[in-house]
Amino acid sequence: MKNILIISILATVTASALAATPSSQHVYDPTDYGAKADGKTLCTAAIQKAIDECSAQGGGTVRLSSGQFLSGTVFMKSKVTLEIAEGSTLLGSKDLKDYPVTRPAYRSYTDNYTERSVIYGEELTDIAIKGKGVFDGQGASFEVTRSFKLRPYGIRLVRCTNVTVEDLKLRNSAMWMQHYLACDGVTIRNITVLSHCNANNDGLDIDSCRKVLVEGCVIDSGDDAICLKSTSPRACQDVTIRNCTVASQGNAIKCGTESVGGFKNVTISHCTVKAPSSEGRFRVRNIGLAGVALEIVDGGTMDQVNVSDIEIEGTMVPIFIRLGDRGRLYKQDAPRPGVGVLRNVTISGIRASSTNAMGCAVAGLKGHPIESLTLRDIRIKFPGNGLATDRLRSFGEKAGAYPEFKMFAQRLPAYGFYFWHVRGLSISDMALTTAAADARPAVGLEDASNVSMDGKAIADGGDLPPGVARVQGKQADPEEAK
Repeated sequence: MKNILIISILATVTASALAATPSSQHVYDPTDYGAKADGKTLCTAAIQKAIDECSAQGGGTVRLSSGQFLSGTVFMKSKVTLEIAEGSTLLGSKDLKDYPVTRPAYRSYTDNYTERSVIYGEELTDIAIKGKGVFDGQGASFEVTRSFKLRPYGIRLVRCTNVTVEDLKLRNSAMWMQHYLACDGVTIRNITVLSHCNANNDGLDIDSCRKVLVEGCVIDSGDDAICLKSTSPRACQDVTIRNCTVASQGNAIKCGTESVGGFKNVTISHCTVKAPSSEGRFRVRNIGLAGVALEIVDGGTMDQVNVSDIEIEGTMVPIFIRLGDRGRLYKQDAPRPGVGVLRNVTISGIRASSTNAMGCAVAGLKGHPIESLTLRDIRIKFPGNGLATDRLRSFGEKAGAYPEFKMFAQRLPAYGFYFWHVRGLSISDMALTTAAADARPAVGLEDASNVSMDGKAIADGGDLPPGVARVQGKQADPEEAK
């Protein structure tokens, strides 16, 4: 017998846009500076000479017209567009020696990650990377290792203003495909990313940036597909993500894990989440983790996040929300951050199926609840098969644990949503079903206050709608709670 929970309301959509593109009236061809488009000859110096000349003359376009250009690190300059035209490919060198160590002046936790990139820029204005061609990092050439500094990023831009990346096909990074750190005014439009060739193959990382638009992108990656971070005290804010199709072996759309500066005014809408591609040598599963993951664990504030009109399939769970206390330092001498704040989140217009019997965790901490959370117009089908014994919680707070959908138990006390340490919860127009019978309630509430369903307040100790239950957890096993 299938389970179903139904509750009723509307959904709204908001979005904003910002775009800037440098001048392209003057065109510079790297072959005029000695580049050979044979895919074998190292063209780093020739491409760099073209970029430098372009910048010295007031800006313009450096165009790779046709063929394959092999390169180590190239350094972008202000008012320069790097165009990889249709029929051309920029190939990342397979030799780590072709990527000089480049440490940005701006401090963030990513100092612990990669210090090398194929395309790099710092403190620049009015730059673009675009074209109908291909950027291929040839990341499979690098050893799969947890030593991040032995694998270069694809694109890394730090403290740049007015950045445009559009139309490109990005392939096979050795590390994260793209990292934009502390930039203002970033537009990423109509790119396609396919990267399953190495570890940590994030598709797109927006880190401590402001005024960002990501739209019309197709991203299929080994690790998180679209990931907002704040690895520095600077908030990631005024971000719009819309009309994208994403797939990942990790999380499809994520705010976190690093959250020092927090996330403010983020709108994610009209996106589709799918199962990850079977292409690429570094594949551990053909299923993603969470469709949408919202996480504050290193201090910081998440405020005014609106997620709407998202179709999700090919993930273990559709939604995961976590306020924790890992307290990671963004630099060695920084004070440990306190517990952050997660509030004013609205999730609506979700159409999803889940492949894992876990259920969706929405978990704060004792004394630090998630605040003002709204869920409306939600349709999710879960696999079911939960047991009556699953209703007895047997896990601890795990305040400092790495946040992931599976962090608490194999199955949560509710097959749909388990709300733990939440204050100010509004649920409406929600239908949760199971493919097989499940002995758990659709919704579990534990330390949840100021709860309303379909506009009706649920009094503490009062009656609950069918399919909703208060969960009274048992004492956690000390070893299991670690």
